[in-house]
Amino acid sequence: MTAAPEATSTSRPIRVAIVGAGPAGIYAADALMKSEHAKTPGVSIDLYERMPAPFGLIRYGVAPDHPRIKGIIQALHKVLDKPQVRLLGNLDYGTDFTLEDLRRFYDAVIFSTGANADRALNIPGVELEGSYGAADFVSWYDGHPDVPRTWPLEAEKVAVLGVGNVALDVARVLAKTGDELLPTEIPANVYEGLLANKATEVHVFGRRGPAQAKFTPLELRELDHSPNIEVIVAPEDIDYDEASEVARRESKQVDMVSNTLQDWAIRDVGNRPHKLFLHFFESPHEILGEDGKVVGLRTERTELDGTGNVRGTGEFNDWEVQAIYRAVGYLSENIAQLPFDEQAGTVPNEAGRVLDDDGTHLTSTYVTGWIKRGPVGLIGHTKGDANETIACLLADYDAGALTAAAEGTSDEVIAFLEERGLPYTTWEGWYRLDAHERSLGEPQGRERVKVVERDDMFRASEPDKA
Repeated sequence: MTAAPEATSTSRPIRVAIVGAGPAGIYAADALMKSEHAKTPGVSIDLYERMPAPFGLIRYGVAPDHPRIKGIIQALHKVLDKPQVRLLGNLDYGTDFTLEDLRRFYDAVIFSTGANADRALNIPGVELEGSYGAADFVSWYDGHPDVPRTWPLEAEKVAVLGVGNVALDVARVLAKTGDELLPTEIPANVYEGLLANKATEVHVFGRRGPAQAKFTPLELRELDHSPNIEVIVAPEDIDYDEASEVARRESKQVDMVSNTLQDWAIRDVGNRPHKLFLHFFESPHEILGEDGKVVGLRTERTELDGTGNVRGTGEFNDWEVQAIYRAVGYLSENIAQLPFDEQAGTVPNEAGRVLDDDGTHLTSTYVTGWIKRGPVGLIGHTKGDANETIACLLADYDAGALTAAAEGTSDEVIAFLEERGLPYTTWEGWYRLDAHERSLGEPQGRERVKVVERDDMFRASEPDKA
């Protein structure tokens, strides 16, 4: 008979592995260190990250011309600087190590793997050449090492489907010039690609109205700051039903977005060279193609139904475009050895406790961030997720419900990685990579130039052996 697993002991720190070193994972580490348990018995945290560098979505999901958002990295730095936290980068869960491996060394495992795939849009023509997922384009312009180094930017007229901040980012990057983005951290291959961009018209489509748009006010207003982008809104697209008016009264953010769009709808169109159209009440119906390539978009005109939702009018419009970017939402990928809700794109859980197929809590296993609740909300919203998940983990610890790690020291983890021949980066390595990227930008008066190639990132992270 197999002996029952031992409960965690109060004689040593609680050892926790966090898979994913983006904001969600780092916020979870911060919440754990701020708990009373961090004093007695103490905590020891290893953050595993499949990229050679930390910060996840902020490094590879935020547009390069948004330094304000990237400033969140400064707060995350303070967490990773703590002695209780260790970063182990360039390690891929499910390939380099398994859940059973982690359970050897840790009392609890938290998954914070985020969402980096595109949610499907089921309309005819989505498979045509020139139809792209927004997440793939974002990965390209953010210098993700695992995507192609070039991007086809031959289209003069482009459609972006979706009215969230990712849609705005994609539209803005497509509408700006390469030289406008050069002062940012974009690598050379992205700059060269944007220099060759032929887009002069970008059309953003939303199936509902201005009060239902998911833009944040600041992101929306920033569209109009470029000397090269003329933002255009049709007056007939400004419409509100009773539920829309209620939303405006109850939310300052909704009202600010609506007011900005109204102001743009009534102003005269200027002469900036690139036009960015924001269309509302246009539901994507079909991507039109010839010879296997995108040549247009067909939308159905919609109207508000009084509840803030819309219904089709049966009136269709065809738009001449040569490329379409689908920004209709992110989707998390299945995590090996964990249950997964394919429809929601989340790991089934209760307040962060992973639920097995029979509805019971998978012992010592937790989730936080987008893999927990879906890809909604801003980066800061993940703090609440982290606090809830950590509260559950610590309650389970206090109840003796965690399974004690069989091998518990930091040295044993490193020995395990080295036995498998797994090259990994560290927090100290990030400081070296950070300094290297800053040195690349300095001659051009730029804050940094992002390193793209995985091998180059790893090499820059290593100690100087001279």
